[in-house]
Amino acid sequence: MLRTDQVEEIVTIVRSMDRDALAEHLLNFQGRFPVDFTPDFLGRQSDDRLKHLFLALCLTHGRLPGDLEPAFA
Repeated sequence: MLRTDQVEEIVTIVRSMDRDALAEHLLNFQGRFPVDFTPDFLGRQSDDRLKHLFLALCLTHGRLPGDLEPAFA
């Protein structure tokens, strides 16, 4: 389970990401269960919706992808 400060750090990182970075991470997300987003689907979503989807994945998996991993581990 993530601590409050870890959740806040994930939220801050996701909030600062641009649309292209969000789409790239959503398309390539590796987690405990498969996600099957298509570029077409992601292209039709608002920036806020992409952030919501990515944040939900990160919180569900209790982590950020490795290249975004913050100092806590």
